Amino acid sequence: ISEELAIKYFGQEDAINQVIKVDLPFGENEYIVTGVFHNHHRSHIPARFFLSMENDQIGSWVKSMTNWATNNIFHTYVKLQASAEVAAFEQKLQPFLDRRGGADMEAAGFHRQLFIQQLPKIYLHSDLGYEIAATGSMRLLFILGSIAASILLIACINFMNLSTARSEDRTREVGVRKVIGAARSTLIGQFLGESMLLSLIALILGLGLANVLLPFFNEIIDHELMLSIEPKFVVLLLLLTLFTGLISGLYPALYLSSFQPLSVLAGKKLQNWSAAMIRKGLVVFQFFISICLIFGALVFWNQLNYLLSQDLGFNKDQQIVLPLADQQAASNFTTLKNELLKNPAINGVTSGSSYPGIENIEAMLFYSEGKSMNDIVDITLSTVGDGYFETFDFDLLAGRGFSQEFGADSLNIVLNEAAVEALGYSIEEATGKKVHYEWKGERNTLQIVGVVEDFHFESLHNEIAPFGFVTSTFGNKYRFLIANAASEQFATLLADIEQTWYKVNPQAPFVYSFVDQDFQRNYEKDRRTSHIVWYFTLITILIASLGLYGVSTFSAERRTKEIGIRKVLGASIFNITVLLSRELIGLVLIAALVASPVAWWIMSEWLGNFAYRVELTWSTVVFTSVLAILIALATMSFQSIKAAMANPVDSLQNE
Repeated sequence: ISEELAIKYFGQEDAINQVIKVDLPFGENEYIVTGVFHNHHRSHIPARFFLSMENDQIGSWVKSMTNWATNNIFHTYVKLQASAEVAAFEQKLQPFLDRRGGADMEAAGFHRQLFIQQLPKIYLHSDLGYEIAATGSMRLLFILGSIAASILLIACINFMNLSTARSEDRTREVGVRKVIGAARSTLIGQFLGESMLLSLIALILGLGLANVLLPFFNEIIDHELMLSIEPKFVVLLLLLTLFTGLISGLYPALYLSSFQPLSVLAGKKLQNWSAAMIRKGLVVFQFFISICLIFGALVFWNQLNYLLSQDLGFNKDQQIVLPLADQQAASNFTTLKNELLKNPAINGVTSGSSYPGIENIEAMLFYSEGKSMNDIVDITLSTVGDGYFETFDFDLLAGRGFSQEFGADSLNIVLNEAAVEALGYSIEEATGKKVHYEWKGERNTLQIVGVVEDFHFESLHNEIAPFGFVTSTFGNKYRFLIANAASEQFATLLADIEQTWYKVNPQAPFVYSFVDQDFQRNYEKDRRTSHIVWYFTLITILIASLGLYGVSTFSAERRTKEIGIRKVLGASIFNITVLLSRELIGLVLIAALVASPVAWWIMSEWLGNFAYRVELTWSTVVFTSVLAILIALATMSFQSIKAAMANPVDSLQNE
């Protein structure tokens, strides 16, 4: 058991050799604790306790699984010797499987491919179905890493811009140093040292701020991260800091150290066209990044709203789910159902081995009349009880659902449109037709009694696939109880349901969930990503705006006398404000023109992960560009208006 469970059940007592009762679908058994593991172990298996497969519950069932074709729910872990050749081992797997299980799979009408996967790569790199737990995403890490790098790059650009913009303040210093013998390399070292010192100071402040904001960030990503003090992490952080100082300070150092002492000491104005162009280019680049992020954040938000607002093809609202986690609770289903139906706040009660929105591993290979195992269709199945279709309000296009009125439905099946089409039937002719499947060398037959409209039983990342409903054979239809609530007074209703539950199942804890919330959990990653992108976008805009404010401030200061002369000659505050803002707004427009197609392409690639998605529109491009311009205007307006309103006498009275 985990350390968490050991403390929960035994407190400060030694958990070893203590007895725990574990209630599984196979029954309740007593287990002896033989070990306690640390909670913070690094594993893709988020287990709180481990049981041996050699036991009287699942172990007996496992030993009965002797057919290679139908044994498909286990992950096999292999620890290779240090001297083993990985590729050579992998090459032996497929011949082994074909030799041992080829006949079983051929009889079932399909083929399997065995391969190996390195354990450390499962969490971030696996895109396989039916993983033990939710995995991470290397693509998401790449997106977040790119955003973080962009924010850092914008900060570097701001430093370059402000350093070169204020170069005239240090021209005399450079001139004097060169006159008394300072080499250019010495000056470059001095300026780089200054930028690296600033980076180190920023590192200290950043670590303090990160420590303060980490709980807030953990809440956003729903993970418990902590600042690492591992030597490798510290070294990487220091290298990143020094690299940041080098990148941000290199161009200003080269630029400042290039001044000629005679020119700067003579008081000549520096008109460096290349420096001005580079400065403008850097402004364009940082707003290019900002516009890409704004566009991405809007698309993230639109897609998430689209996912949450789509009609799923069934009624997901006010559906309360009670897991029937053990045999006793499952056997008491009918009693519990009858007791719950006495409550006027409940419309209906049904049961099923699964329900839309959660992972479903039940499936079978079917083929239609007149066809063979060469024409199989993989159909996901859910074993359900009476009233399932009525409770979820599925739309029956033909035939009927399951009901006690029609007697035993153990040899019948209800299919969705996708399954009917894949089998080669039409909706009109499907009712009454047969479907066949092979099991342990024997052909079995089910009759189609109904067709439901296609619905989303998985998230909208995936297309609607063939789906079928049965009443027996394939799964435990008493795994979940689903109750449709007629009242929105959930606090009162849940209290009543809990009281009824303990009346019928005093031995089992009361646990519940809602179908709509369970379905929305499929989009938790997307929701977290959207929130992170929005926060990072705001940070990026803030940093870019600070840099633009600094450049506009310096530009206004350099043109103080020009502004004074223009005011004396009759220029209005509006004319001067437009004059000071026009150039920088033009740069933002250039950034918008360059960023729009790039952002469009990036978000088109991201939307490709969804079978159902929003369409990118030019209105989003226009809105993003206008928003960027408004942000730039808001950033520059204060300084521009301040400069325009200044008294020209103050700017012209000294030379």
